[in-house]
Amino acid sequence: MNTNGGDALIRSLELEGVEVIFGLPGGAILPVYDPILDSPIRHVLVRHEQGAGHMAEGFALATGRPGVAMVTSGPGATNIVTPLANAYMDSTPMVCITGQVPSVAIGTDAFQECDITGITRGVTKHNELVTRAEDIPLAIRQAFHIATTGRPGPVLVDIPKDIVDPTNPNSAMDWHWPTDADVASSLPGYKPTSKGHPRKIKEAAALITAASRPVIYAGGGILKARAAEALRELAELTGIPVVTTLMARGAFPDDHPLCLGMPGMHGNYTAVTAMQQSDLLIALGSRFDDRVTGKLAGFAPDAKIIHVDVDPAELGKVRRPDVPIVGDCRLVIEELIRAVRALGGSESTVDLTPWRQTAVGLAGEVPAGLRAVRRRRTAQAPVRARAAARPFARGHDRRLGRRPAPDVGQPVLEVQPPVHVGELRWPRHHGLLGARGDRRQGRSTRTARSGRSMVTAASR
Repeated sequence: MNTNGGDALIRSLELEGVEVIFGLPGGAILPVYDPILDSPIRHVLVRHEQGAGHMAEGFALATGRPGVAMVTSGPGATNIVTPLANAYMDSTPMVCITGQVPSVAIGTDAFQECDITGITRGVTKHNELVTRAEDIPLAIRQAFHIATTGRPGPVLVDIPKDIVDPTNPNSAMDWHWPTDADVASSLPGYKPTSKGHPRKIKEAAALITAASRPVIYAGGGILKARAAEALRELAELTGIPVVTTLMARGAFPDDHPLCLGMPGMHGNYTAVTAMQQSDLLIALGSRFDDRVTGKLAGFAPDAKIIHVDVDPAELGKVRRPDVPIVGDCRLVIEELIRAVRALGGSESTVDLTPWRQTAVGLAGEVPAGLRAVRRRRTAQAPVRARAAARPFARGHDRRLGRRPAPDVGQPVLEVQPPVHVGELRWPRHHGLLGARGDRRQGRSTRTARSGRSMVTAASR
């Protein structure tokens, strides 16, 4: 069937099950927008390309399906780099389609031309510049396959204007939808591993049954692999406490008896201390982020590591594992459950009752650092009261409790008291208010530059 590149692109997206596109039209991508009028795909018009990218990310996180963003060339493409980098770091499946100047103008520094494939090479799982209209269906199939298999991530497809413009002869093509075999043969080097190695699974099961202070360290890979049920089954079978990273929030119920909360500098004392005291960390879909480990040399010094991740590049990147397992989290956890049961199930494991009582009991403890902070606050109460009585703090409200950011990896143990809206005070703004500007008595103040009067709310 004869068609053109623009129609082929939209039809390819329809066959991939795309229902929503987030985008902002521009000259280079404009011919692709005409076929959308006759398509069931809904287009969400944004006000900035960066918004399109973040909306596509949110769509992917909410639905589990890849989000699609479509923008024009040059500044439109560069504006979406930040969402691509964020999706790459968070392993979010996303397909970004960018317009490009006509093929004959590529490399001539044409109007709104930029090498977006070169720019995004480090923040995409894969990117490609399509040069022929007949290659568009295969490029789209490849993009969705790569974005959603293995470790999910963003894929960018750059399409010159002339191969999607129906008025240009370069866009003429015969329609052909590639098969799964066509996609596999076109990506000979891309073969992600999904099943864990049987010998490594047995080694991990042996460590689990022998550990006396184990902790399951669950990361965002649990949600990406839809492994929440398998995680819960493993935890309940073995009785091992679970900590969930920020990216894994919701993967394990907070009200579950085995849940210790979120680890790291923004986590809680219970989770952090349990990991530090553990003798075995079972890292499932987590990457030992510096916000969790802090100073790596002092992180869980007595713990052996079982690290499960679908991306082999993560294994040993930060902390060298004793048992590395490459594979899909859900499939590996299910294999671990079978291996533990083959060894005798919960009866074969060490009695973890004392460890669970210790871990849960940490929630009632007050860290030494926080006790010192409380003593210091008590001693400084009169000083704080006098400072709070001042209408203007120097540069900001002292009662907001702003302090310099801590060093990387240093836990923030001092919890600031809540600040109610009614207690906030206006800071002195050196560019607008005079040196003797006073809002308390409702005086009008004059700006240093324009001399215009500013009447405060108190004087109205």
